[in-house]
Amino acid sequence: MKKYKPNTPGRRGMTSLDFAEITTDTPEKSLVETLKKNGGRNNTGRITVRHRGGGHARKYRIIDFKRTKDNVPATVATIEYDPNRSSNIALLHYADGEKRYIIAPQNLEVGQVLLSGSKVEPEVGNAMEMRNIPVGYTIHAVETEPGKGASLARSAGSWAKLSAKDEDGTWVQVTLPSGAVRRISGLARATVGTVGNKDYSLVKQGKAGRNRWRGWRPTVRGTAQNPVDHPMGGGEDRNSGGHPCSPTGIYAKGGRTRKAKSLTNTFVVRHRRGRS
Repeated sequence: MKKYKPNTPGRRGMTSLDFAEITTDTPEKSLVETLKKNGGRNNTGRITVRHRGGGHARKYRIIDFKRTKDNVPATVATIEYDPNRSSNIALLHYADGEKRYIIAPQNLEVGQVLLSGSKVEPEVGNAMEMRNIPVGYTIHAVETEPGKGASLARSAGSWAKLSAKDEDGTWVQVTLPSGAVRRISGLARATVGTVGNKDYSLVKQGKAGRNRWRGWRPTVRGTAQNPVDHPMGGGEDRNSGGHPCSPTGIYAKGGRTRKAKSLTNTFVVRHRRGRS
């Protein structure tokens, strides 16, 4: 972490990452796409995500979330910053000349050789089917279905744990960062290790302008609005409020967000709130 002297009110308390492990500031051109801003609007032009807009221009880095290039050694060429996610990314140079980006695990170093496949060693950065990973190992970039691509434990510092599996490896149980336990096919893939850049959660923005650089617009408190605009609005003086919720009435604290009849409920062994 990098701390600053309080030369200005914005600098007081501000922290940032020192980017010590970043080895280059120029992305691989063949793995970069343009990223169009939408200001939180959907395809019909309606705002579906509030408080978005502006911010610095970004390019999208194409990440290999499937890791299907089996048994071909890949050398870590660079570790790079990605403006589209909290974790860092690593550029792999495969022995056959292909280049791909992956989520950078913790303690990954330039020059390290990684592999993916069904019969590779369970070492940090290697990707394989979860039926071949020993029970108790820390994993990240976890697939929920074989071939779908990683969708769990991808953010900075996050990890999951392979807690159990069948005798034949048909199904495995994975403890997720939330504490929930999910039942996943043993053919689904995961990467061994923890996602790097774990100090990301300690960053303090310090000033409103720094959030604007990131594309976040100001947030108006619900209690400061009128009843026609927000369920928590209106009232005399400060006697308004009620249960914290969104403008559409969805509870912000303590409300259930999972659908009771979700098709994937059969794969939840233990819910994150401790319910069976």
